[in-house]
Amino acid sequence: MPRTDDYEGMLAETITIEGHGGDNIRAYYARPLGAGPLPGVVLVHHAPGWDEWYKEAARKFAYHGYAAICPNLYERVGHGTVQEVGVQVREQGGVPDDQVVGDLVAARDYLRAQPYQNGKVGLIGSCSGGRHTFLTVCRTDGWDAAVDQWGGGVVMAQSDLTEKRPVAPIDLTADLSCPLLGIFGNEDRSPTAEQVDQHEAELKRLGKNYEFHRYDDAGHGFFYHHLPMYRQAQAVDGWEKIWDFFGRYLS
Repeated sequence: MPRTDDYEGMLAETITIEGHGGDNIRAYYARPLGAGPLPGVVLVHHAPGWDEWYKEAARKFAYHGYAAICPNLYERVGHGTVQEVGVQVREQGGVPDDQVVGDLVAARDYLRAQPYQNGKVGLIGSCSGGRHTFLTVCRTDGWDAAVDQWGGGVVMAQSDLTEKRPVAPIDLTADLSCPLLGIFGNEDRSPTAEQVDQHEAELKRLGKNYEFHRYDDAGHGFFYHHLPMYRQAQAVDGWEKIWDFFGRYLS
């Protein structure tokens, strides 16, 4: 957290990185000005898309001393408003898991290549981005910490699997490669409280380094301050849990 006698400056802009398969994709990038060294965070946007909330969150991380990058996971679908692109993605059954994992690894590698980076990078996502976060840190190494915010689809029935989502991330729990923080609302329907129980039981059974925080009177998306689902007290506490967790593992 900045001191009152610190210089404060921030760079925030859209950049282009080389994503999965060598494709050029856009990413929103924010960092405090200065020589560093800075920890890094990759933000995984939710199903509504590469939207204002996630770009604001990237700037929030920059204010707290992180280099933050949020790649556009829907880049290949085309461009328009967030709503227009989101409709196209839903019509196509989402984006392929392999492609998402590749894009997130590319974003991480971009951060690690910066001269002001401290060598540590975390991953955080909500909703579908929470699922993608857990999937990525189970399928790839090189992450120092991860935060799953109410990731729906970590626990999946066989009938829910598709060509683009061929595996339930919970089945990969043995390969979890870094400490995990989970933040959930007990009134959520995706994931349900029972699915969170199942997820936690598997982490515990395999002896993984994790901590889950679950909030009463909170459902899906309770951090989203621009929507009726926002729960102020629970969101404030959840952010404090994130700063503490990343502070321990990324600083």
